Amino acid sequence: MTNLTIVASIIVKQGQRDFVKSEMIKLIDPTLVEAGCVEYRLHQNNNNLEHFLFYECWQSREAWQKHRENAHMSEYRAVVEGAIESFDVSEMTELK
Repeated sequence: MTNLTIVASIIVKQGQRDFVKSEMIKLIDPTLVEAGCVEYRLHQNNNNLEHFLFYECWQSREAWQKHRENAHMSEYRAVVEGAIESFDVSEMTELK
């Protein structure tokens, strides 16, 4: 079975960086214990501090879909509404 890789690129609005960053960090611990989560890592661009990237690895697309529906994800989306400039998600398969 091939894992599903998710790359989520988030650019926050000016003046919202620290707020959104702290909210994204709160997602890490509860996500890492979710069924099907293999990896869940948050990165910040060194040249554009408003640009963040989540690198995620899931055992299946179904596990990722359940993650997206979890309470902590819904709460995050509600809290940061209006603070995100752009959000792009790519579903990817690792080539070996």
